[in-house]
Amino acid sequence: MKKTVTIASLAVALFAGLGSTAQAEGFKIGADVVSSYVWRGSELGDSPAIQPNLSYTFPGIGVVVGAWGSYAVIENTKLYDADGNLVDEYRYKEVDLYLTVPVGPFSFTVTDYYVPIEGNSDSFDFSTDGPNTIEASIGYSHKNLSLLAAMFVGGNDYDNAKYFEGSYKFYDKDGYSAKAIIGAGDEDYYGDQYGIEESDRIALVNTGISVSKDRYTASYIYNPDTEKSHLVFMASF
Repeated sequence: MKKTVTIASLAVALFAGLGSTAQAEGFKIGADVVSSYVWRGSELGDSPAIQPNLSYTFPGIGVVVGAWGSYAVIENTKLYDADGNLVDEYRYKEVDLYLTVPVGPFSFTVTDYYVPIEGNSDSFDFSTDGPNTIEASIGYSHKNLSLLAAMFVGGNDYDNAKYFEGSYKFYDKDGYSAKAIIGAGDEDYYGDQYGIEESDRIALVNTGISVSKDRYTASYIYNPDTEKSHLVFMASF
């Protein structure tokens, strides 16, 4: 995806910007409990889930390495064949590893999404039909605005599926904060074409509002492409 000159230019930018991007350093652990796991407008099983996280921020440079997981509480994720017949039901599990390099208002992240699949649960199998997907993403944050551009680049890359998102915090008062979110991605992965037919169309797949107070967050999420909506509650510890 990236040309040699692009990689060289990025490397220069990283080393030039690291000195001024120091953030909170050391280890951090935590966990979220969610009523259901909804990611980029799609529900990954309708079970409540526990989502632990572990990260380490290197002193002085702000580079972060971490792990994040999601474990469904009940066994209710369904697997269908090409004809729409139910062939299996299982408890959804996901374990992700990531590396984030901050450069001023930008952040560059590489993520390994590991989701065990039927017949293949090898943690580091990066074959095209394996359980690992590699994603490269660029984030931008300034005041109340956040932007994200992401693309699958390795492993089971789903034809290099792409995703773009913007969020804006429009309310911050009396301990409450609220932000609006809008996201678009490849329809054949994030929309109603997933698993049915190939499509290169970028569709609007994630819209909604998220309201937080203290450790609690409630989010209303609507996927215009699948015409499905979700209301998710999260408690963070």
